[in-house]
Amino acid sequence: FPETVPRRIDDTGLDVSHRLRIEIVPTLIRFEAGREVARTYGWDRGEWQRLTGVGGLGRDLPEARPGCGAKNVEPGVIERLKIRFNETGLRSRRIELGADEDEQEAMQARGWSDGLPLVPPTEERVLRMLDGTARDPQEVLGLVPPALAAATVEKIAINAVLAGCKPEYLPVVLAAVEAVLDESFAMHGVLATTMFVGPVLVVNGPIRRRMGMNAKGNALGQGNRANGAIGRALQLVIRNVGEGRPQEVDRATLGNPGKYTYCFAEDEEGSSWEPLSVERGLKPGQSAVTVFAGYGLQGIVDQKSRDPEGLARSFAGSLRALSNVRHAPACDALLVVCPEHHRTFRNAGWSKARLYEELYRLCEIPVAELDNGRSSTHAGSTVNKFRPGGLMIVRAGGDAGMFSGIIGGWGVGGPRSSLPVTKEVRP
Repeated sequence: FPETVPRRIDDTGLDVSHRLRIEIVPTLIRFEAGREVARTYGWDRGEWQRLTGVGGLGRDLPEARPGCGAKNVEPGVIERLKIRFNETGLRSRRIELGADEDEQEAMQARGWSDGLPLVPPTEERVLRMLDGTARDPQEVLGLVPPALAAATVEKIAINAVLAGCKPEYLPVVLAAVEAVLDESFAMHGVLATTMFVGPVLVVNGPIRRRMGMNAKGNALGQGNRANGAIGRALQLVIRNVGEGRPQEVDRATLGNPGKYTYCFAEDEEGSSWEPLSVERGLKPGQSAVTVFAGYGLQGIVDQKSRDPEGLARSFAGSLRALSNVRHAPACDALLVVCPEHHRTFRNAGWSKARLYEELYRLCEIPVAELDNGRSSTHAGSTVNKFRPGGLMIVRAGGDAGMFSGIIGGWGVGGPRSSLPVTKEVRP
């Protein structure tokens, strides 16, 4: 403003803009008796003259022009202003590090890490992460085993920062936490078992593409930030909120590399089959995450079968050998079908339901094979390798190569089993 304007305020620190909640510049506010009675955004000669009661304003200016975003609401700036004015609303314990203290070593020493470097969860970063969701930071999603500590949105956001997530990943992380805390997933059992398993995440719906998730080449491998960080964030929540640490409550004999992170997207656009989330009850177009207690990857290499019947037999042969050829019934598995194998089924008109039907038929095993023929009690009878609903099928992978895969599950039968859980991703 020109020198002739009285009571000008230096707002280079943006304190006044923040207190007045300025979002657009210019913003004109009218006060009467110290109370705001009206405001207008951008330049509009008629509105400015009405609010000021002064005529002839801006004679050399156009009649109206929109404003632009205010500096005080820019990412990185608004978080610092909230911290300065003590408006964060964060309730988690704050830890101050000495000037000479190494951040990475300090976080490692406190047991926060999965063994890899972490992103320091500063107040500014946590506030920015929370911008990724409309949910209340103090909403409790459930109790995380084994400590049964409350998983608030805020605590999950902190671990999402640690894992290297972007704010737009947070809704998927929240849905994944809700899924593993569902009673039917049996997270405490998945953690405490001596078996290899840990949570495997499959993401469906439009959010996959908005986050840039990988469902194509190397879909189950390294190199994609969203795939890697989302799965890692879930594991860090289990570790840091629930205190589920290896060689403590986590009693896995060997574990598996997927316990760092095991998350990928289904390639819905390249598939003729319904997505996993739709198969499990959600509507087409809804974003969702399915969690499955799984481990490793057993490859299916079939470069010869040219008809769906032969390829299904190859799949079934590998599925029957899962864990142990005599491990039946009540197994679980996630079958990841690559594009070239999927094409064989698609070209022959096989639906996913048809493939399920054929695989379950081929996975009927004579009881005599399970006990080496020692018992004649069940002569001629069979059992299925998989419990009803224990086999799930998704499509993912690169366009070239006849390499599908099996992610084995933690199928123990009865009420102790972990069941897959699917949750809608909420904003």
